[in-house]
Amino acid sequence: MRPAVVAASLAIALAGLAAAATPAGAEAAASWRLEQPTPPGSSWPISLGSVGDIEFLEGAANRGLLITGGNAPTIEPGVWAYNGVEWHELSNKCGAAKEGRIAWAGPEEFWTVSDGRPGQASESAGGSFERPPELSIDTLCHFAGGQIVGSYAHPSFQADSYQEMHGAACLGPADCWFGGNQLPEPQIGAFHLHWTGSALEAEPYPGEGHAVEDMRSLQGRLYESVRVRPSPEDRVLTESARAPTIHAINPAGLTPTFEPEEELPVYERNELARALGFMHLSAADGDLWAAAGPREEPGQVTVAIREGGSWRQLIGPEHPLGPILPAGQAAEEAQLLAGEAKHATVAAIAAEPGTGSAWVALEAPTHNASERKPERAVLVRVSSEGQVLEEQTLPSSSEQAEGVGPKGAAARLTCPQANDCWLATTEGWLFHLAPELERTLAKDQDPSFAGVITYRPPDQGLPQVPPDAPPPDTSGLLEEGFIPTGTIAEAHTPALESRVTLPLLSHLHSRIIKGSTLELRFHLAVKARLRLVAKRRSQVVAATSMLTFEAGSRRLLLRLDPRRWPTKLSLRSHALAPLPTVSSVTGEGANVTTVTTRLFVLPRTLLQGGSGQLP
Repeated sequence: MRPAVVAASLAIALAGLAAAATPAGAEAAASWRLEQPTPPGSSWPISLGSVGDIEFLEGAANRGLLITGGNAPTIEPGVWAYNGVEWHELSNKCGAAKEGRIAWAGPEEFWTVSDGRPGQASESAGGSFERPPELSIDTLCHFAGGQIVGSYAHPSFQADSYQEMHGAACLGPADCWFGGNQLPEPQIGAFHLHWTGSALEAEPYPGEGHAVEDMRSLQGRLYESVRVRPSPEDRVLTESARAPTIHAINPAGLTPTFEPEEELPVYERNELARALGFMHLSAADGDLWAAAGPREEPGQVTVAIREGGSWRQLIGPEHPLGPILPAGQAAEEAQLLAGEAKHATVAAIAAEPGTGSAWVALEAPTHNASERKPERAVLVRVSSEGQVLEEQTLPSSSEQAEGVGPKGAAARLTCPQANDCWLATTEGWLFHLAPELERTLAKDQDPSFAGVITYRPPDQGLPQVPPDAPPPDTSGLLEEGFIPTGTIAEAHTPALESRVTLPLLSHLHSRIIKGSTLELRFHLAVKARLRLVAKRRSQVVAATSMLTFEAGSRRLLLRLDPRRWPTKLSLRSHALAPLPTVSSVTGEGANVTTVTTRLFVLPRTLLQGGSGQLP
């Protein structure tokens, strides 16, 4: 066994012995300690691999999730769950090697932004590509009731391909948003997907191609932060030195969908928005916290808070961050952060509920990464008044004395309750903040978070590919008296006959009548709202209002201008009732392979004439 691994194992064992030796009733302050799970097949704790996100169900410190890219051969890419006592593998599907995300939609329901599968390239242009398809964090997995109930993707190298997604959050089971990189040229906007409870709709943020990097829910709205880069890196309709760095997303049914937040009080006079990196977000106690590090001069570590609808700067140009470690450790601070603390990179922020404070993770600027030695995590706790309440380097000095070596810089932070926070490092190690007598909680017994989910259904939106795993062998289960629980009785397990969901739209036919009027005929499976939009490149040249149609065969009429003939037609739809299901073996269901999303791009052949007549 390697000395470093032995030391880590001994440190964890010593922490348990110290907790056991504490007298009953004694009060101990919360402290950070290494708490790394020992996975099956290993005799000691090992790295979980790159942890893209770590999130807890609101108000439930014993129900947490993390998503990882894995650490072969022991740790598979997938999702792990925390039950108040230990972390364990929940799914060996839907992991993310880069920066996966997790969004809770309900007590037993959540989404992950995950890596794609090779099938995303099967319908791409041509048989050979100048570059391989990017399959990182560009698909979605929907977990509910202890299984993966949906997987969503789109073929690569197309105008409406899914882009990398960095932000995910939900207001409820039927209102989830996912945001990411800017749309491919020549489109202008940031990529977004909206889950309405029955379908995913592409709803890009218009006019600004600033990539979405983080999302948080707060008091019935979502807030997203964007990374502002100068043109032409980011394509925008109107140049602005102070582009909004945070947008609000209203709940379904409220307009407008997006509202830019007022200018944050975080910049120096004449300082450009791009001087800072994107704002990491965290919400607690009705407040929204935001923190960013410098991207270019004169940017510096900046922390702000949104209270009662208005923003206030806590740390930044007006209140700069000074040295954070004691005076005798100035050299150590300069080594860990590659210079002054105010010029460090912000890796994460986590508001600690009930304390009026937040933990901020700092690391050395990325351009110095090749010059750094093995790292330790650096944290500071900031009050809502802008005071640095405490600092922490991990492993702590006591852990280092026990032989615990560097475990990487801070990467992900979350605080499910007061005196209870979790940190994931860049090397895939977990640290836990808790009082010594409260390091474990009442064990979560929900069967939806027990066992290992091993089946991921085919991606909706892609040609069907063979499943990830063979169906479970259920022969003889009843004879053995087996009672299905957890993930055994999966709705998506392949069978001789199953049910598939019919698309909302089918039997689409279009033609030009009277020289310049488009007639679109279609069949609706259920009552729905529709809007037909015509664009010439990125400009809308004609559109209908949002209209409500009953189920059945219907038609839409749209008057076009022959002088501004569209190059793209799209039909936006929103089902107003659950979509029906039919047998996958017989009847109409035998030909259903995907579920149509709410954005239907009409065939380009209709538009090739360009003269107001059918081609």
